[in-house]
Amino acid sequence: MLLGPVVRACRRVRVPALAAFPRSRQWTAVTAPPLLKLSSTKAAPRYRRMEYQDAVCTLNTLQTNANALDQVRRERGHPEIQLQAMRGFLQRAGLKVEELDHLNIIHVTGTKGKGSTCAFTEQILRNYGFRTGFYSSPHLVQVRERIRINGRPIGKDLFTKYFWQVYNRLEETKDSHGGSMPAYFRFLTILAFHAFLQEKVDVAVIEVGIGGAYDCTNIIRRPWVCGISSLGIDHTSILGDTIEKIAWQKGGIFKPRVPAFTVKQQVGPMTVLQQRAEEIGCPLSVCPELGQYQSSGVEPLKLGLAGLHQHSNASLALQLTHSWLQRRCSTAEPAVPSAVAFGGLCAAPAFEPTPRMLKGLADTKWLGRNQTLTHGSITYFLDGAHTTRSMQACVNWFSDAATQREAKATGSVVRVLLFNATGERDCAAMLKLLVPCHFDFAVFCPNITEAIASCNADQQNFNVSVENMLTRCLDNQQSWRVLNGQEEKPEAELLIGGGLPLVAEQRCATLVFPCILSALRWITQGRDPVLCDPSKQLIPVKASVSAKAVPLREVANIHVLITGSLHLVGGALKHLEPALAS
Repeated sequence: MLLGPVVRACRRVRVPALAAFPRSRQWTAVTAPPLLKLSSTKAAPRYRRMEYQDAVCTLNTLQTNANALDQVRRERGHPEIQLQAMRGFLQRAGLKVEELDHLNIIHVTGTKGKGSTCAFTEQILRNYGFRTGFYSSPHLVQVRERIRINGRPIGKDLFTKYFWQVYNRLEETKDSHGGSMPAYFRFLTILAFHAFLQEKVDVAVIEVGIGGAYDCTNIIRRPWVCGISSLGIDHTSILGDTIEKIAWQKGGIFKPRVPAFTVKQQVGPMTVLQQRAEEIGCPLSVCPELGQYQSSGVEPLKLGLAGLHQHSNASLALQLTHSWLQRRCSTAEPAVPSAVAFGGLCAAPAFEPTPRMLKGLADTKWLGRNQTLTHGSITYFLDGAHTTRSMQACVNWFSDAATQREAKATGSVVRVLLFNATGERDCAAMLKLLVPCHFDFAVFCPNITEAIASCNADQQNFNVSVENMLTRCLDNQQSWRVLNGQEEKPEAELLIGGGLPLVAEQRCATLVFPCILSALRWITQGRDPVLCDPSKQLIPVKASVSAKAVPLREVANIHVLITGSLHLVGGALKHLEPALAS
């Protein structure tokens, strides 16, 4: 498929017209396009103007499709195949694996909290005056957020410059390599390494994508230190269906004689991590509780990220930075921690954090994780929780934060849930955890920013069809109704108006919208001026649906929890914080 049609499609995207959707899910008169499969082996055209959006649209042609995911699953028993392919792509891009040693890497994996741990770590080292590189995923609004220099997303000009340098080298050599091009995440990993080397960072904080052993970031040979955050069940089709199997995958980032730290884990996965460390010859230490760190200051230790679950992430970040600084500031060969002599596992000592460490923990910001935004009478609580464990942490945070605000609020408060989840996640289990929050409305929508909009290529996803996304939303709506003891009306159908799916008939305050902007505008009822941009057109909601929003128009305050997917949170932030998209 040539790129020209893709770029043109980027300029105008519509949620396809759909006929009435019966609850049986037998979609009728559906004109939605099938899953768009873009081959990475087709030649991309030469651009006269290689601008940022051109680069992102070209990048999107590398998005991993279902066939590529199946290949990952088939090869998971042979990690050398995946890592060998990654080394080949790296070499074709003009880089050598040995060059990555110069990045002084901190490599972090985990199921929950690895991104927050990296954010704490990067902020602390930046406070010491080091030039930092930070590679993370996914992005919320713009893809360049994944590659950060000194805490800021790489600029559009630099992203575009480095993108075409890497892409053109790979494209020029693909014919001699069977037409192969790296998939989306592999390409971005190569791009991040290239950018960090070109920008001469002092340290690169690298967050693993999925797992560890077979992740493309694991071509790193000699990281300075490795970390493992809290483990849980996620990506089971790739990593395994038990937490022990997942722990084995995560422990794959261990390297001989490279210190590694883990937060406290359940007995099963901790045993697996210990065994992996012993097999590899990696000194593994368990982080202390955050409260065990000594502080001579009067003020208690403060974190820039909300939630009790951030305490273990902060402790891990302290150990990672402490270990890295010890090596950086030492002229001698770093001593191997005593964990090697203790069967591969020991307790990491608590120490007194330096003022720069304390300031780094307090100054850390990580959008979309336990984030609160206040727009007049409306308060948004945003958290990208997408596993049952992270959702429980989200519920704990939201319950405390919302209750505190409601105690201080003047007038009545309505609680609204805006939810979506993707992939193989157990949506019903996550929704069950949210029931005790006592929402007045539960709203569901796919991760589509706008139903009718000029395309933002940064947030395009070619891996899931619109039909599948809307089906998932209707399933989530039904799960919510069942969890709240509400019986389904067998004749209920999705209401359609003006040729587009607008909103599901409300039954006990549950609704489904076709896009994030439609959902946000209905929830806020014109009370958030940031969402009232006249250039963003939406088909009017039917009067019968609008009438159901009377409580939202009459209440003094609205509290909205947006959760279930980082992609959903990112789409919401695009509208709520327009500067992030500029």
